[in-house]
Amino acid sequence: MSSRSPSSPLARSKRLARSPVVRRDGQWWLVTGSGSILATDPTFTGELDRFAAAMAAADQAIADLGFQPADPLASHPRTQQ
Repeated sequence: MSSRSPSSPLARSKRLARSPVVRRDGQWWLVTGSGSILATDPTFTGELDRFAAAMAAADQAIADLGFQPADPLASHPRTQQ
């Protein structure tokens, strides 16, 4: 396990959907408060790849809809008068 400090590359990586998993330099890492460990199981990392791709596609679909989180009811048909 490697030590994780605020200046480490893993500390600056974005987590996958608020999980304890980050992708750094093409590798998946499991991260906890006490350190991190490289995920090497191909079945597990393949699932992480698929999940990350699905999350990216969902985020893009939301962006394509022009979702405005500050005013979620503005475009709802029932609120239009």
